[in-house]
Amino acid sequence: MDGIKPYHIGITGSYGGLNLGDEAILKCIIDQLRNSLPVEITVFSKNPEDTLRNHDVDKAIAVRELSREEILPEIKNLDLLIVGGGGIFFDGEVNIYLREVILANEVAVPVMIYAVSAGPLTNSSNKKLIRDCLNKAAVITVRERDAKKLLEESGITSRIQVTADPALLLPPEPIPDDSLQREGLNAQQRLIGISVREPGLAAPDIDEKHYHSLLANAADYMVDRMNADIVFVPMEREIRDVQQSHAVIAQMLRPQHATVLKGVYSPGQMLSFMNYFMFAVGMRLHFLIFAALQNVPFVALPYASKVIGFLDDLKIVTPPIHLVNAGRLIAHIDNSWDRRELIISKIKEKLPELKKRAKQTNEIAVSLIQSLSPGKIDYTI
Repeated sequence: MDGIKPYHIGITGSYGGLNLGDEAILKCIIDQLRNSLPVEITVFSKNPEDTLRNHDVDKAIAVRELSREEILPEIKNLDLLIVGGGGIFFDGEVNIYLREVILANEVAVPVMIYAVSAGPLTNSSNKKLIRDCLNKAAVITVRERDAKKLLEESGITSRIQVTADPALLLPPEPIPDDSLQREGLNAQQRLIGISVREPGLAAPDIDEKHYHSLLANAADYMVDRMNADIVFVPMEREIRDVQQSHAVIAQMLRPQHATVLKGVYSPGQMLSFMNYFMFAVGMRLHFLIFAALQNVPFVALPYASKVIGFLDDLKIVTPPIHLVNAGRLIAHIDNSWDRRELIISKIKEKLPELKKRAKQTNEIAVSLIQSLSPGKIDYTI
C-alpha cells in the first residue's frame, strides 16, 4: 500500500538528558510505534543532537531553549502529543513537562499521558496545573497504582489506566567480548552491581550521609561474605551517579574491591552488561528493571513510590531506605543472597504480566491515533 501518509507524533518528557532509564523508555516508545503504524516522530529533547544520534526519529526539538512562539508551530503540526513515560510529574518541574501540553490544548492537538509516575506532589498550584492539563487529555496511563491514586487525589476525574514501564520491553544490544577487560574487571571474579542516585527534586527525602554509609557497609559485607568485587553502575551518564558512587567507595574499608563503570553504553548495552552480575543492590528504578530483565536477583533500596510499585508488582518485599540501618540492610542482603533462586523464580513468574501491561500502552496509543485521524491515511491505488 504505497502512498500511506504517516501520522505526525510528538514525544515529550525527560529526554536528551543522558539518563539511561529515560533513554530506554524513549527507545521502546519509538520502536513500538514504528512497528505498529506509519509515523513521523518528533522528540522534544533537552539535547537534540544526542536524541538524533541515538534514536530513530525524524526530528528533535531543543525544547528547553525555544520560546513558546517557536515551539507552537511544531506542536500544531502534530496528530498526537505523547507525554512520558517516566517520573515527570513532581513538585519543582511539573510545570516544565506540562508546557507542551498547555500548548497542545491551545491548538486542539490531542494529548496522551504515556505510562508516567507522579510524586512527590504536594504543592497546591502544581496540583491545579496537573488537574487543568490532564483532565483535557485524550488518554491517561500511569505505570503504578500509587501514581493513579495521587493523580486522582490531585483532582483528575478522567479515566486513568495502569499499565507498566515501557523499558520492560527493551531488547539487549551486543557489547564487545572484552568489555570486562576494558573496565579493569576480572571475568573470573564474582561481580555484584550497585546503583546509586543523587538527592534532588524528584527524590527530596534521600539523605546522602545516611545512604553513603549504608551502602559502604553493605558493599564491604558483600566483598567478604560473597567473595565478590563491587561494580557501581552510573545510570545517569553525566557526573551525578559517578560522584555518588565514588562517595560511597570512599567510605568502604575495602575500596580496592570496588570500581565505577567508565564506558559509555546505550540502554540496550547496559542491559547486556547486567548479565555479568551474579547479584545486584540498587536505588534507581531502571537499574532494577534491567536486573529483572536479565534474571539477576537483587535487593532494592526504595526511595520513591515508583520503585515500591515495581517491587509490589514482582511481589518482592523490601523496606524503604529511610527505615533501614546498616545491620538491617546487611541482614536483608544476606537473606536475599541465600534465597536468590527464589527471587529469580518470582521475577520469571511476574515479568510476563508486566511486559504484557507495557505493551498495552502502545496498543492504547495506536487505537487512539487511528480514532483521532480517520482521514489521515491515504491509500493510493
